[in-house]
Amino acid sequence: MGMGNLQRMAQQMQQEMLRIQTELETTLVDGSAGGGVVSATVTGKQDLVSVTIDPSVVDADDVDMLQDLVVAAVNDALRSARELAEQKMSAVTGGLRLPGM
Repeated sequence: MGMGNLQRMAQQMQQEMLRIQTELETTLVDGSAGGGVVSATVTGKQDLVSVTIDPSVVDADDVDMLQDLVVAAVNDALRSARELAEQKMSAVTGGLRLPGM
C-alpha cells in the first residue's frame, strides 16, 4: 500500500468521523431513574437537553431523593450517549480507541 493510498484512507476516515460527530450532535438519547419517574435527555455529544419529573415524586419533605433521581437519570442518559458514540466511532476506527473521540 503506497503513501497516496494511506493518505486517501486517512482523509476518508476523517470525513466519516466528522459526519458521525455531526450526527451525534442531533441524536437524542434518553435515560431514566426510579422506574421512569425522572427522565433525562442528552445529545449524542453529551449535552443535557431536558429533564422530566413526574409530579408524583415531588415531595417537599424528601428533596434529597428527588435530587438523587435526577442525578441517576442524567448519568444513565450520559452513559447511553457515550456507548452510542463509542459504537459509531468504532465502526470507523475498527475498534481503535483514539484520544478525544
